[in-house]
Amino acid sequence: MTTFQNEILSALKEETDKPLAEAGAKAVYQAVSRAALRRTRENWKTNPEGKRACYLSAEFLIGRMVNSNLLNLGLLKETRELLEQNGLSPELFDEIDDPALGNGGLGRLAACFLDSAATQNIPLDGFGIRYQYGLFRQTIENGFQREYPDDWQRFGDPWSIRREEEKELVHFRGQDVWAVPYDMPVIGYGGKTVNTLRLWQAEAVKGFDFDLFNQQKYSEAVRLENEANAISTCLYPNDDTDEGKRLRLKQQYFFSSASLQCIIRRYKERYGDDFSHFADSYAVQLNDTHPTVSIPELLRILMEEELMSFEEAFSIALRVFAYTNHTIMAEALEKWNQELFCSVIPHVFPYVVMLNNALKRELLSRGVEKKELSRYAILDGGLIHMARMAIYASHSTNGVAEIHTRILKEDALKEWYELYPERFNNKTNGITQRRWLGLCNPELSSFIGDRIGNGWLTDLDELKKLMPYTGDVNSLRQFMDIKKAKKNELARYVYEHDNFGLNTDFIFDVQIKRLHEYKRQLLNAFSILDIYFGLKDGTLTDFAPTTFLFGAKAAPGYYRAKGIIKYINEIANLVNNDPNVNRKMQVLFVSNYNVSYAEKLIPAADVSEQISTAGTEASGTSNMKFMLNGAVTLGTYDGANIEIVEQAGEENNYIFGARVEDLAQVADSYCPKKIMKENPRIRRVVETLVDGTFSDGGTGMFKELYDSLTEGASWHKPDHYYLLLDFIPYCDARLRINREYAQREEFAKKCLINVANAGKFSSDRTIKQYAEEIWGV
Repeated sequence: MTTFQNEILSALKEETDKPLAEAGAKAVYQAVSRAALRRTRENWKTNPEGKRACYLSAEFLIGRMVNSNLLNLGLLKETRELLEQNGLSPELFDEIDDPALGNGGLGRLAACFLDSAATQNIPLDGFGIRYQYGLFRQTIENGFQREYPDDWQRFGDPWSIRREEEKELVHFRGQDVWAVPYDMPVIGYGGKTVNTLRLWQAEAVKGFDFDLFNQQKYSEAVRLENEANAISTCLYPNDDTDEGKRLRLKQQYFFSSASLQCIIRRYKERYGDDFSHFADSYAVQLNDTHPTVSIPELLRILMEEELMSFEEAFSIALRVFAYTNHTIMAEALEKWNQELFCSVIPHVFPYVVMLNNALKRELLSRGVEKKELSRYAILDGGLIHMARMAIYASHSTNGVAEIHTRILKEDALKEWYELYPERFNNKTNGITQRRWLGLCNPELSSFIGDRIGNGWLTDLDELKKLMPYTGDVNSLRQFMDIKKAKKNELARYVYEHDNFGLNTDFIFDVQIKRLHEYKRQLLNAFSILDIYFGLKDGTLTDFAPTTFLFGAKAAPGYYRAKGIIKYINEIANLVNNDPNVNRKMQVLFVSNYNVSYAEKLIPAADVSEQISTAGTEASGTSNMKFMLNGAVTLGTYDGANIEIVEQAGEENNYIFGARVEDLAQVADSYCPKKIMKENPRIRRVVETLVDGTFSDGGTGMFKELYDSLTEGASWHKPDHYYLLLDFIPYCDARLRINREYAQREEFAKKCLINVANAGKFSSDRTIKQYAEEIWGV
């Protein structure tokens, strides 16, 4: 028995009197985690020497920690051996809940960056919120999404260390709260570097009031405690009312202020009141606009508490802050109502005014006319423009894919690029190959290791060495066997979680990502329905059986997205219960899609759906995960899809639809009603929203979807994301995949070529670019 296996058994004795074989998942999880955590002590330092980068993010979608940490510590194999020796499944920890501390790609990217930074020995710490219930636990009930609290801590949280002595006080109008830090180790591959993810939990300064309770004023006795707890209860509370907006602003300020206070406290431990070294000691990356309130908050601290002038404080902020723009979607370029802002953090607002005035002075000095100032103004029309603030008060603004950065420069932020061209740069996103291949697909990892060794775990460019094997028949057949094994594994998981039987002889066509109109899950649904009708009326023959899989969560207040989920489930119900078709097609919308579900879905996929409207998906990262696991991309010329086909070849993927320049040409004349009138296939599927084919349970959701496509709304034109324009090219590309899949070895070759050319899309590469080109660490 190894030393670590003995350490697990020793930790288990502290947890329970039962032997390992009888201890249960929770006790074993706690014991393994504690034993592994002890291995990090020597290399885990919370305030080491040298410049550090700080990644401020509202989301860290970290997934289950235990297996990825064991992998990086080199302890995964012997842990699984110990479990198997005691009659336990190596998948025992599948019972442990994911920490649902993020929603989609933005949060998962943050987690990948932390893993990569530690692996590449880059000093990077994450700062965010320790949400009690995270996003939410999703169930599908009668086809509708239902949200429930996601108590991810019910198995405990052994990877977090509460640092009571380092709590920070955060002020709101009429309310002070403690920000109590919980630190998680971020363990690099090999275990030599251990960085920190610090998540803040909100707690009342004065909690339970015993006197009021004794006076039988029970609600008042816990009011302050409840108000404080609400700040870190859930990720992205519904904000369709002012009360919801106030809570979201509180969350953003809460973790921003606490993080800056922490950073400044650590700095002063080393340098005292001399702030001349501050910008050489810390770099702060703002992950989207959520933490942008950090900018005026830093000015406030430096000016009020450290007695600096505005010019001194602003000079420091400019050198410290950098901003990542993740999307051109208007709703993500946050704007706060000035009155609402002042009702939450009035003490910060004067510094917003100072920034706005400084910006105006600079613009005028650069020759910008007064009448043009509103195009740049941080304060304009009673709104505070957070993206403008982030660009003005930072030294770097980066996009996350080549096309996204080009759109920022040429369109979305053109005036800012013309003003500060030196500040704009691209950092194409990436993923960590440790989790998204090494951990979730050990069979393919072994296949690769047998041929080229395991250097790819820390240098993904090594995968290029696979290219000679893409023409080797034995390798292709072994690759196909692995894909079938992963389909079988997914089928077991799906049956257990969603009580649905997948046919693993089918093509697996997968679209998993957050539910948003621009990601066009509705286009996918329309296409599936078109195939169904084609099979029914005999116009479509020679169709290779296909399973269409969806996974997504719609924001609780996103009514239209919830309507799309219901519509997909109505289609699934129609297809799966039709005996004349269900031997050719299956449709499933999996429930509670999360990182752990993705780890099962991605390795099993043959086809990766990346079908956003051209110019709307900044990058995408699921496309990279699918590519790495040997799926072809069915996608638009958008986001990182462009770079994927540059690397692996367009002939090995399936690109369709209008490009950015095409959409610009048709924007003014586009008429979806005309398209429907001229194309009976399109008309047939779209009208199922309103012709009684499906029921939305009397909610009116489907009529609203239909109207959005045909009539538009006050805030957008009809078919704003051009679903009907791209419908036929999409269906054609999908059917081309279906035909070409019959040539199994040729199709497997395309898949393996994608794997071999995925090297660019490692977050190791991305994070090194941030470190060298933005942070200077």
